[in-house]
Amino acid sequence: MNKINCLIVDDEPIARDIIKAYCAHLPYLNVLASIGNALEAKTLLFQQKIDILFLDINMPVIDGVTFLKTLKNPPQVIFTTAYKEYALDAFELSACDYLLKPFSLERFITAVDKAVERLQIVPALTSENTDPRTEDYIFIKADGKIFKIFFNDLLYAEANGNYTKIVTSQNTLLPSMTFSGFEELLPKSIFIRVHRSFIVNKSKIEHIEGNRLVINKTELPIGSNYRESFLNELGLGS
Repeated sequence: MNKINCLIVDDEPIARDIIKAYCAHLPYLNVLASIGNALEAKTLLFQQKIDILFLDINMPVIDGVTFLKTLKNPPQVIFTTAYKEYALDAFELSACDYLLKPFSLERFITAVDKAVERLQIVPALTSENTDPRTEDYIFIKADGKIFKIFFNDLLYAEANGNYTKIVTSQNTLLPSMTFSGFEELLPKSIFIRVHRSFIVNKSKIEHIEGNRLVINKTELPIGSNYRESFLNELGLGS
């Protein structure tokens, strides 16, 4: 595996040192710099090819979420923060993962694995022989028509007997398709099963309360068997 260039941005020296120490356990990671503010990071991102950015959120001058919004072509971003409440903002910005301080080496490696997986997918997106699974949409046949559905428009899907109820920001479709078959068409980086009968778009979650989440003012259940993995995926696990 080629070396993967990393940049650590955190205003706390101890936090930077912990991430550097964790990176040292993975020989394919190359920490190019470890710095204390986002503006300095912007200069470095122009000068160097950065593959993974470990980014704190609460920093002086400009916070991590705002900083990421200023980047046109950001690297894979793994947020590192002591605050749970920024998780949804992070996923709306297509962050790779969200590490809640203090995080273990095991949790860190899981986040890096996600970033590496995404880095390996990127060339396929620009290849002439593009695999349909790397596109940002799918085609679904329903009501005698074929609909093009962009992943960003797909809010959630619900098991409905031999059908799957697909709810988008524009309409609701009921294709003759098994729920598991539909799940196979969806990228796991965007969608997650939260209940035996529900798959949701992570970036569309408005809030979570108890064993329910809300998307587009609609309450959906979180199954007890799925709750732990769901919260871990959002970086909100114990």
